[in-house]
Amino acid sequence: MNKPVKIKGRAWVLKTDDGKGLNDIDTDQIYHNSHLAVTDINLMGQYALGNLKGWENFPTLVQKGDILIAGENFGAGSSRQQAVDCFTALGITLLICESYGAIYKRNAINSGLPILTCSGITDKNSVKSGDILEVDLDTGQIINKTNNKEILALNFSSVQMDIYQSGNLFVYGQNLKTPLKVSTNIGRASI
Repeated sequence: MNKPVKIKGRAWVLKTDDGKGLNDIDTDQIYHNSHLAVTDINLMGQYALGNLKGWENFPTLVQKGDILIAGENFGAGSSRQQAVDCFTALGITLLICESYGAIYKRNAINSGLPILTCSGITDKNSVKSGDILEVDLDTGQIINKTNNKEILALNFSSVQMDIYQSGNLFVYGQNLKTPLKVSTNIGRASI
């Protein structure tokens, strides 16, 4: 599978009414627990950000190919996979956040959803909702085509790129040329 390493799309920056980047968006705000019975990924998009004040109508605004930007600790909380899958269902091509909740980050990478970390991206006026961004996953370079500003994010690690190119962690594991070996020899600690 050869997925694009350069992604171009329209930005959606999650900010408060006073223009500050939204931090600590938890998985319940991303995908409310009242919709957990929905198991068809294609139906999950309609509930994305439905519990985030001011962004409840996000699914009606977003278009396939858009890029979502948020502040620190995005996806904090539970290990709710639907909080990743709802963006895939909407056709979001990339998440760029200042930081992620640890479980959310792992779920997104394992699902093949491209995510980048970019410190201070919501604090700067270099990206606004509606701007067109071109992002290089290899280098972390973000070029705002609307205002010609450049920002640098942390680029993909080689394993993240391999999982992304494979489609998800399971396909990546199936395609390994040298299978991972798990040791069953558990040693004893000595004092």
